[in-house]
Amino acid sequence: MPSLKNALKLPKEVLGKISQGQPIKAAAQYWENLGPGLTTGAADDDPSGIATYSQAGAKFGFGFLWTALFTFPLMGTIQEMCARIGLVTGRGLAGNIKKHFPKKVIYLTSLSLFFANTFNIGANLGAMSEALRLLLPQANFYILVVAFAVFSLLLQILLSYASYARYLKWLALVLFAYIFSALSLNLDWSEIFKATLKPSLITSADGIIMLCAIFGTTISPYLFFWQSSQEVEEEILAGKTTIQLRSSETKSEDIARMRTDVWSGMFFSNFVMFFIMITCGVVLFKSGINNVETASQAAEALKPLAGKWAYLLFTVGIVGTGLLAVPVLAGGAAYALAESFNWRQGLYKKFSGAKKFYYTIIAGMTLGAALNFFGLNPIKALIYSAVINGLVAPVVLIQIVKISSDKKIMGNWQNNRFISTLGWITCIIMILAGVAAIAALIVT
Repeated sequence: MPSLKNALKLPKEVLGKISQGQPIKAAAQYWENLGPGLTTGAADDDPSGIATYSQAGAKFGFGFLWTALFTFPLMGTIQEMCARIGLVTGRGLAGNIKKHFPKKVIYLTSLSLFFANTFNIGANLGAMSEALRLLLPQANFYILVVAFAVFSLLLQILLSYASYARYLKWLALVLFAYIFSALSLNLDWSEIFKATLKPSLITSADGIIMLCAIFGTTISPYLFFWQSSQEVEEEILAGKTTIQLRSSETKSEDIARMRTDVWSGMFFSNFVMFFIMITCGVVLFKSGINNVETASQAAEALKPLAGKWAYLLFTVGIVGTGLLAVPVLAGGAAYALAESFNWRQGLYKKFSGAKKFYYTIIAGMTLGAALNFFGLNPIKALIYSAVINGLVAPVVLIQIVKISSDKKIMGNWQNNRFISTLGWITCIIMILAGVAAIAALIVT
């Protein structure tokens, strides 16, 4: 797989420092090269993802461990396509879909994305509030929902893009809590490797729905739009303020740096997913706790590491990833709608310079927060929001593969045959998963 091998190569400046015996400087340079890809990968492990993976481990043990290995190349390939589209064309994904497909396609896609993301925002805000109430049981759930929504909005509106991007990047490190939790257990690695390398066949309706939820929360539509738009924002930050400047020439060094960033972020995302399933499979499944319906039940999975502080660790994980993912959800939808309707857009702009873009973010956050005032069960809603993502994703995926495979659009940076094939396989898998989930929901 030459394309995958090339994607994982480190940039020359990092390799140079390693060869000169400067591992600390090389690590610092590697961290400096990480950006939109790391943020996107970490945002994928949002409260929706954590709830889905926790439920998978609690209900099916190690039955779905193989999905972490299976989705990694699929997720990495699609996100690299999105990043490459942004780098080469100087436009976000929505702008490219609008330019190369009938307008009704992008209108339908962006509006569907907005509603799916709004539901996901609501579920994440609810989960964050429920988690914080583990430490502050007297706190009002609804006040916390509003407080988290307002806090996230203020960060997006008031901070500069450079500051905001750094904040998101460092916040990604909170996900190590779940890796440490699993490693603190007495694990049977032979059993884990067997479950990872030999997929188990789960044919029940619940199993099919869970599989679609895993695919939907891992290969998520909002990440596609966010990835391409953030690549554009990075170029604007570097002084390429017009589409002509951004699309004039794409250097191989830029592509190499992007690939390191994207594939590192996707590996991190799937690595965390893997260990969340392990932790819940060992602690919850083997203890007979097969349904993760409340935040406190999910917190049980972290007790082996933190003891009485398990709730604190769980809260840091949920709140931290929520603060990372909620802006990505709101921003991803705003980018899509702004490019669809030719609005001024970008987190690098001040509020006065992109009012409709920021109003879209505010609308998504407000509607998402409001859902919690109608009895939304945070944990169950998170899992079903992942299923919704699994149904929306195929529509967007088809457009991504077509654009990134078109030489007229991408020039020398079009997909090669292997990457295109992997992209179409991903489309087929997501379509089949969506159809199967709908059939299973009808039956149940």
